[in-house]
Amino acid sequence: MSDRFKAYGVHLFTATGAALAMLAMLAAVQGDWPVMFLWLLAAFAVDGIDGPLARKYNVTIHAPIIDGALLDLIIDFLTYVFIPAYALYGSELLPSPWGALCALGICFSSVLYFSDTRMKLTDKSFRGFPGCWNLAVLVLMAMHPAPWIIVVTCAVLAAAMFLPLKFVHPTRTRRWRKITLPVSVIWVALAVIAAWQSFEQQPWLSWSLGLTTLWISFAGILQQVIPERRAG
Repeated sequence: MSDRFKAYGVHLFTATGAALAMLAMLAAVQGDWPVMFLWLLAAFAVDGIDGPLARKYNVTIHAPIIDGALLDLIIDFLTYVFIPAYALYGSELLPSPWGALCALGICFSSVLYFSDTRMKLTDKSFRGFPGCWNLAVLVLMAMHPAPWIIVVTCAVLAAAMFLPLKFVHPTRTRRWRKITLPVSVIWVALAVIAAWQSFEQQPWLSWSLGLTTLWISFAGILQQVIPERRAG
């Protein structure tokens, strides 16, 4: 199998994220939030796999006609931002007009963040909250907090996108990856369980999702506070 064929195969694999986004949107329009999130989690898995594959098969060299970074960004906006924002509005977690206002705020702030050339840091972490609204809204649905907590959470996360705060990439940020990567895998497993069980309130699941979310959210900020020890 030629390198060119493999490289374009990676692009095709990335593009499946758009199909998964459509399946998630169709479920969302029908109000089937558990199925919507299962499709979004499938897209999240594709997003986690295609990057290493793209680097392994040198897609920028062997398949340069397609801009893999742009392809990935378009799909990420759909699956990370647009569909979760709609879910926050359509699920009636928030009374009117707060659901609509939060959805609009999420889309408005996120499209600016996704266009920010300073988004990526040298250690592969993100500068500011990386617009992972799919994860945030899933946790909110699983924990079902009071409406005012949801509104405050959305406002804080939207502001955090433009603050000099570090958020780790679970697979690419080297520092503490031995902790962050397993915690992220556990989080995904918990998220699948929560969606599969139609977000029924279970204390152990809510607490587990909450604790793993806290680590993923604050590991990068802790790295800013705790200096890294240099060998020698």
